[in-house]
Amino acid sequence: MALSKDFLWGGATAANQLEGGYNLDGKGLSTADVICAGNLQTKRQITYHNADGTRGSQEIMPYHDLPDGATCDCFDDYYYPSHDGIDFYHHYKEDIKLLAKMGFKCFRMSINWSRIFPNGDDDKPNEAGLKFYDDIFDELKKYHIEPMVTICHYENPVNLANKYGGWINEKVIDFYLKYCKTIFTRYKGKVKYWITFNEINIMNVVPFYSGALLKADQQSCATAVFNQFIASAKAVKLAHQIDPNNKVGMMIAHGAIYGETCNPDDQVLAMLKERDRKFFSDVMARGYYPAYKLKEYQREGITIDLTEENKQILKQGCIDFIGFS
Repeated sequence: MALSKDFLWGGATAANQLEGGYNLDGKGLSTADVICAGNLQTKRQITYHNADGTRGSQEIMPYHDLPDGATCDCFDDYYYPSHDGIDFYHHYKEDIKLLAKMGFKCFRMSINWSRIFPNGDDDKPNEAGLKFYDDIFDELKKYHIEPMVTICHYENPVNLANKYGGWINEKVIDFYLKYCKTIFTRYKGKVKYWITFNEINIMNVVPFYSGALLKADQQSCATAVFNQFIASAKAVKLAHQIDPNNKVGMMIAHGAIYGETCNPDDQVLAMLKERDRKFFSDVMARGYYPAYKLKEYQREGITIDLTEENKQILKQGCIDFIGFS
């Protein structure tokens, strides 16, 4: 079967993977910037200062609560991959030219939230950061490459973790929407395709990555995911208001699950595990929580703020497309 001529053939990246320039031109620290490299013997670590000023670190997976009073930070004697990336920050022109030579028609990338609002809760955006992405989009247009932009790809400003506890705090919804309004308005006509959150379904696996959470319990993860659902729904509506041509999607991490044997019990368990990992797309595409998920929360004593108002927000903010990795 031949692909249509307007098929968006391309590749995907994230700001924390390739940009570098982690502290240049007014950029603040993101959650990715405090996660050091690992190796065969040592897993990747989150680094932080304890309340008494001493240093600490903790494996990113499996994740446990950070100590009370801990503030995530960088240390000079650790290596953090996001600090350098491939130095796309200084070489984006050469890199985009190479993408064009490969025949790319689409380039999925992310805007680093902490490059636009260094602390997440700033009054005004960082103009140098906005200009950087203007330049990228102009360069992509030069080669007729369509940008697909992830709004939040593991790049929550670390201040939102340290000061607010991450996405468990409803205030972060408003900070996110202010960020969304800024970039939707600034890049109107330059960006048509948006993704609200990268791999939103891994909150329970890597809650610091996904939700800037300092606490890893099931209630915290469920609350953070709910807040991201609300934020996404509001962002979809906002994007359509600012530019009716905008298409806003979601995406999940798709990892196939197989039963250990052909025994029906194993197959049913695999189906349930698959459903648990994929319910996120149900909420964001259909606009409501599946009944089985609400019953699961009820059994486990997990509560979410599913008021009539919030039900309407979810229903009115369904995404335009689904992606997966």
